Amino acid sequence: MKTKLIARKSNKYIYASLQELVGGKTLSGVRAKNPEEAGAEIAKKAVKHKVAEVVFDRGNNRYHGQIKKLADAARAGGLKF
Repeated sequence: MKTKLIARKSNKYIYASLQELVGGKTLSGVRAKNPEEAGAEIAKKAVKHKVAEVVFDRGNNRYHGQIKKLADAARAGGLKF
């Protein structure tokens, strides 16, 4: 099953969700103020759903700052990009 990790941010929170590439079904999602916390939590949820490898979708956000911290925490939690 191909899955993508979607990262979004607002002024207050950072969001991460796991979504199937085929069909678009959302498997799980998290919201946190701390990007490291969100990355670690989404990695735990990915393990529950037996997802080991994801495609990283950062939307229009650059890969730095909070988005990079979320991705690094997800990798540390066991996800492969």
